Amino acid sequence: MRIRWLGWAGVELEAQGESLVIDLLGRPEGVLEGTGLSAPMPTVTPPHTQGDVLAGLCTHLHRDHTDAAALARALRPGGTVLHPRPFGGDDHENLWTLQADGELTRWDLPRRAMGLWETTTVGPFTVAAVPAVDALGDPQVSWAVEAGGKRVIHLGDSMFHGYWWRAAHRFGPFDAVLTPINGPTVCFPHCQPASPYPASLDAEHAAVAARLLGAGIAVPIHYDGFHITGFYDTRPDELSRFLDAAAPEAYEALALRPGEAVSL
Repeated sequence: MRIRWLGWAGVELEAQGESLVIDLLGRPEGVLEGTGLSAPMPTVTPPHTQGDVLAGLCTHLHRDHTDAAALARALRPGGTVLHPRPFGGDDHENLWTLQADGELTRWDLPRRAMGLWETTTVGPFTVAAVPAVDALGDPQVSWAVEAGGKRVIHLGDSMFHGYWWRAAHRFGPFDAVLTPINGPTVCFPHCQPASPYPASLDAEHAAVAARLLGAGIAVPIHYDGFHITGFYDTRPDELSRFLDAAAPEAYEALALRPGEAVSL
């Protein structure tokens, strides 16, 4: 299996001449359109197999993890978008998922909502929706993917939680763990009072999560972009802190550049 980091949380997986993308982001500026906010944008790159991707996996329906236009360009005709099953609730509860959900509908992309622990086969890939915990309480999964005897898990922007051991038991150990590391604190209007704790795995939490998942290598993702003071606060030394935290671990911490790939 070949893993290519596409920038931010985007990843392309290639095996046996086929490919998947996870959390593809093609136009970062679209994340903040209509909000009046501005932020440094992450560097992103399209998948190597643009236009011929079997399926687009979305860990959750936040716009920086579900870019319908980018998925439409990447997928082959009939390619499917997989995402977590919704929780229901009103527009206030779902404020942060409405944009991406609406864009998927407007692009008329084939969709499949996956339940927790549900498994499916897409070409040579076996895909499982592993429980994860979203900072805003929105539906989120981690995607465990196996092909050709190699296993990877993509953690989206999950917080630290207690499913690591169960995930490792069912689908691991993992040859590669793709983990967020930026650990932002967030202050969103529909989630008040705000929490002071990291809204996704920070460097130290990510290093431990990779250990608990039995990582062979840990690839940092979801960093270097979108800092907005007072709204989405990150720290400037995300990558170096993660590499330091992972240094004593048995796995290899491997930082890729956007567009760079590693073969398992």
